[in-house]
Amino acid sequence: MEVDRRVGVAVDFSACSKKALKWALDNVVRDGDHLIILTVLPEGHYEEGEMQLWETTGSPLIPLSEFSDPSISKKYGVKPDAETLDIVNCVARQKDIVVVMKIYWGDAREKICEAIDNIPLSCLVIGNRGLGKIKR
Repeated sequence: MEVDRRVGVAVDFSACSKKALKWALDNVVRDGDHLIILTVLPEGHYEEGEMQLWETTGSPLIPLSEFSDPSISKKYGVKPDAETLDIVNCVARQKDIVVVMKIYWGDAREKICEAIDNIPLSCLVIGNRGLGKIKR
């Protein structure tokens, strides 16, 4: 049995990704687990030094307490919605889990595959963007 489970959830703050996050929190995450929220932003020309510094490797792991701070979110160019942060904060307290976020910049498909290679995850949960079996 794994002692240190790391559950990854890919989130773009859409309705489908919120459902995937809720599903993971209800069905996969257990007390004491580490929840790693992965988000990928489109490539762009960023003025901020942090975004340029971490563009190829992704950001360092950002603790939830820091990420809830609007100045930190702005520093990385992410606009998380309050509902997602509330869901994660509530479950983090209830289940005593460690929540961190990792931000990538570029093509979501490629960056999520890179995350799988670079972050030691026990599992990864991804929503389907509301597409049926044929469109996926």
